[in-house]
Amino acid sequence: MRLLRRGQLSLLLKLTVVLGSVWMLSLLSDMKTDWSLNYSWLEYTDIDGGPEKECNCSAIMRGNKAELEKAKFLTITKDFRKRVQIPDEYYINATKDCRKFKLSRKYITFPLSEEEEEFPLAYSMVVHHKVQNFERLLRAIYAPQNIYCVHVDKKTEASALAAIMAIISCFPNVFLASRPVSVVYAAWPRVQADLNCMADLYNVSTEWKYFINVCGQDFPLKTNLEIVRTLRSLKGRNSMESEKMPDGKIWRVTNAHRIVDGGIEGTGQKKTPPPFNLPILSGNAYIVVSRGYIRSVLEDERIQTLIEWAKDTYSPDEFLWATIQRMPGVPGSTRPHRKYDMTDINAIARLVKWQWHAGPDDSLDAVYPQCHGNYVRGICVYGAGDLQWMIAQHHLFANKFDINTDPIAIYCLEKYLRLKALAESY
Repeated sequence: MRLLRRGQLSLLLKLTVVLGSVWMLSLLSDMKTDWSLNYSWLEYTDIDGGPEKECNCSAIMRGNKAELEKAKFLTITKDFRKRVQIPDEYYINATKDCRKFKLSRKYITFPLSEEEEEFPLAYSMVVHHKVQNFERLLRAIYAPQNIYCVHVDKKTEASALAAIMAIISCFPNVFLASRPVSVVYAAWPRVQADLNCMADLYNVSTEWKYFINVCGQDFPLKTNLEIVRTLRSLKGRNSMESEKMPDGKIWRVTNAHRIVDGGIEGTGQKKTPPPFNLPILSGNAYIVVSRGYIRSVLEDERIQTLIEWAKDTYSPDEFLWATIQRMPGVPGSTRPHRKYDMTDINAIARLVKWQWHAGPDDSLDAVYPQCHGNYVRGICVYGAGDLQWMIAQHHLFANKFDINTDPIAIYCLEKYLRLKALAESY
């Protein structure tokens, strides 16, 4: 990987990780942890009492009702729930020997194909807790030719931050965002976190072809090779939700907002119209975009003006990227005419089950089947029963997953992807 300025910026970012890790490890040195516990749950094997001895992932991925019922019962069993709760200190201790850590966790440390090696990707990973979710996501999308910027919320607890930094320090192509912010739900800092990673990724490497942003509760639905082939087929185009803003959301961009006590509230003031008479489109926070799109976000003066205008809106992540996608001259963009509108179902960026769009299989009004997990803020936190449907979709990633809700869903999906990736390499 060729680096700009002979690697000076990359070295600075890595130094931040190392120094921060030393401080955090010192901070946590007095914590007592029972390292004798067997975390076989972390492995891909069915030995030592791992979950594969208690549930059949192959059958679960096929939608076998009996195995799904067994998995559902397993997830509420007290002993199993205790075994899947991996403390932050485990990762701090395990990463003291990076080679052993990567071997035991079976990270893929070499390109599985020439096709993948020649098409590196850049990831922005915005996280703030649930270290096990983060580490399992990193392992699922990790490839040595890719590059990863991890933004950790400044409000993150010390133990979680130390664990994330310890994990990152084991990989030369994974680094902490150089300018972390305190993320506020539905406010500008959520966008700023991705913007900061965009700048770091763009400056650190000139090699990567496409940018993908994820959060700690995402998980891939495709192998790295499948992702690469899908992105190649885009031929420089971007893929994201971008459509007319519903009437019920217009208040978000016509009224000014501000952050107060860690939350967002209206100021009572009306905003000026968007700059350049731009049509404001509706979308979401997650995008799949070319390097040229990122260059425009960082350098195009029109976009800089739009960014300044957007900073006091509500949930700017749900319109900013979608609006930029329809601006003339932005690489990979489409025209603002409604015929070019794209829904989240047609885009490949993210598969999300919204509560008000889900319904029975025989419903003519339902966009997708009912959630087999539970809903949080109207979004399905997936259960194992969702897997068969999910892997049949064209999306690259899905949201949301949570170890605390259904650990089997993550375990079986990651095992399915790993076996598929290894089979593709033969």
